[in-house]
Amino acid sequence: MLNERHDPVGTLTGSEPPHRRVAWWVLVCAALCPTLPTAGWLVGDAVQPEGYSPVHQTISILAGHAGAHRWIVTSALVLVGVCYGAIAAGLTALRRPARIGLAVGGASAIGVALCPEPVRGTTVQHLTFAVICTASLAAWPALTAWRGPRTCAVVSVPVAAVTTGLFVAMLGWLFVEAQTDGLVGLAERIDTSIQACWPFVVAMALQRAAPAAVATAAAPATATAAISPAATAEGLGITAEG
Repeated sequence: MLNERHDPVGTLTGSEPPHRRVAWWVLVCAALCPTLPTAGWLVGDAVQPEGYSPVHQTISILAGHAGAHRWIVTSALVLVGVCYGAIAAGLTALRRPARIGLAVGGASAIGVALCPEPVRGTTVQHLTFAVICTASLAAWPALTAWRGPRTCAVVSVPVAAVTTGLFVAMLGWLFVEAQTDGLVGLAERIDTSIQACWPFVVAMALQRAAPAAVATAAAPATATAAISPAATAEGLGITAEG
């Protein structure tokens, strides 16, 4: 559960995140998110005929009808979309908006793969899914933000704000390069690679923070339970004669 009894809409204020361990399969999926697309476009670059420039041309060309072996990048995009969806389902320490945002990014990545670009130009469907995917992943750190004394640093408001600002700046760079036919391939690869790492960073941070947070929260209760009845009576000024 997402502790929605106290904060059903997932705002920054309210109760603290539930401190629980992250499932191993969530960590595996999070580790695959940057690995799969990077491996996909590296292999796709290697088998593409001469004339393709990974610096000046997009990854979508490798997954489109102009790709020599388009199934390589297409498969990578589908798998990474599934991984995003699995993380959204399993990373229950995050609030509902963060999980929905990540699921939207994953579904959009699959949409990009299933709507390949033609040999020349692009399509409305492909462009729509690509924009939704990049925008949702750029905004995702902001959706993970919590505010509280025992909040994990990675999902704290300052870190989430700085990370989101960095991702939005990179997205702006990608947009400028796409409009000017400049280093769009380089910008896209840097942008997607860095953004894809953040779910793993968040998952690992929550995994490491869970035991310490539980111990800190349990300490006051343990100390209270350790007080003997005699000490309690003495502190209240109660004597046997009274």
